[in-house]
Amino acid sequence: MIFKLEHSINQKIYLPEEKAIELFIKREDRIHSFVSGNKYRKLKYNLIEAESKGIKTLLTFGGAFSNHIAAVAAAGKDLGFKTIGVIRGEELANKITDNPTLSFAKGCGMVFKFVSRATYRTKATESFIDRLNAEFGTFYLIPEGGTNTLAVKGCEEILADTDAAFDFICTAVGTGGTISGLINCSKASQQVLGFPALKGDFLKEDISKFAVKSNWELLNDYHFGGYAKVNEALVKFINTFKKENNIALDPVYTGKMMFGIFDLIDRGFFPKGAKILAIHTGGLQGISGMNMVLRSKNLPIIE
Repeated sequence: MIFKLEHSINQKIYLPEEKAIELFIKREDRIHSFVSGNKYRKLKYNLIEAESKGIKTLLTFGGAFSNHIAAVAAAGKDLGFKTIGVIRGEELANKITDNPTLSFAKGCGMVFKFVSRATYRTKATESFIDRLNAEFGTFYLIPEGGTNTLAVKGCEEILADTDAAFDFICTAVGTGGTISGLINCSKASQQVLGFPALKGDFLKEDISKFAVKSNWELLNDYHFGGYAKVNEALVKFINTFKKENNIALDPVYTGKMMFGIFDLIDRGFFPKGAKILAIHTGGLQGISGMNMVLRSKNLPIIE
């Protein structure tokens, strides 16, 4: 299983000299056009495992604008896997053409199964998986968001040897797989900071299942009200950041993380002389979907 990858570089972010802090962003969003950032890292060893078992169909789960759904569909198209997406929300079945994520995934050959939100909550149960097997035959199951042991193994490859010089490693947190991999490959001298995109403190338990070190912390003040919730302040920050650094941020994950980092710098959270590395986990395909929502609310859009 081989993707043609671009190099992930650490790009320096300008900060006023008086801050006495160095901030870099690891451009994982650049490693692949569609399977970018942590999605590539999470899928890598899962696809190798599926191929080794001779399974040529991938089945996974996601919502209307899921980065994971788009990445699995693109990976399947590139590598010759059939793909099935179990999508939360029966009403979306008639809105595929109006949804940029689902349209892209369908164009990659993904087959959809739309289910109610109540049914979706049973997605991990044995009875539901058995029904999916009866309907679709043998498949390799990838969980929602892609997080499992093999995904964490892939995310352990995000940091390079040269990244040992950083004092803080920062990442957005969704299902916990990416931060778990970063924790496992970090140095004892480094602090790994997670910026959850979801409201609630339940992620600690999920991360603890995979993380083998204790040098990490979740900062829960930058979710903007919950998953996929945004406001004008966040949109303004994302647009300004892009103009100043020529780096696009997505509004669900990396935008909130970078907003949080800048706020913490202003508040003196980081000590003078600190070197910070923020991980750009990709997810840029979700911008067009978020802009649809913003326009419907007559709010500024992400440029």
